Amino acid sequence: MRLLVIEDNRSLVANLFEYFEARGHTLDAAPDGVTGLHLATTQTYDVVVLDWMLPRMDGREVLQHLRASANAATPVIMLTARDELPDKIAGFRAGADDYLTKPFALPELEVRIEALIARVAGRGRKRILEVEDLRLDMATLEATRAGKPLHLYPACRKLLETLMQASPAAVSRERLEHALWGDDPPDGDMLRSHIYELRRSVDGPFPVKLIHTLPRVGYRLAAIARDELDGI
Repeated sequence: MRLLVIEDNRSLVANLFEYFEARGHTLDAAPDGVTGLHLATTQTYDVVVLDWMLPRMDGREVLQHLRASANAATPVIMLTARDELPDKIAGFRAGADDYLTKPFALPELEVRIEALIARVAGRGRKRILEVEDLRLDMATLEATRAGKPLHLYPACRKLLETLMQASPAAVSRERLEHALWGDDPPDGDMLRSHIYELRRSVDGPFPVKLIHTLPRVGYRLAAIARDELDGI
């Protein structure tokens, strides 16, 4: 699994890296809220481990911004020394999936993270993404539009999933490239070629176009009125 640790305590971060990397997991770390929010909204993680008291932007504010972003579904477990009931309620209301008070045992954090991932995986097996008349079944990976099956290459299906999960928000080119190739995108503009193929399948035979290019930003999947398109 891939974890993001947003925590300014270097000693704790070192302990987390030592513990989880020894178990084969990949971790990124951010020492402040602004950096952590940037990573959480531009990269893909299985779980975000988020401290409450952070420099530049506190954990609750980070969480609120994350829940309003295209990566809103990323599970978050908050770590904090605040153990009063009102603090826990505030954390959950801000969008936390779990809440662990300091000090804590690393094995407990591990099982809580595993439980969050299992919960999300369970939801994913049943989830169906829908935007207008476009439908993607995450269990069968079957895509249809207006009831007609769409024949998609795996790369196009992954792009479609990413765009539909974010819809109607825009998705940056960087995030789409990461969805396809991780941290090692190929040379050249392969993304444009895959978007072209995806458009042929999703929009080609239909009068209403759903995939829109946002110059210098990325792409957006949504039904957009003509007057709104004129402004893009």
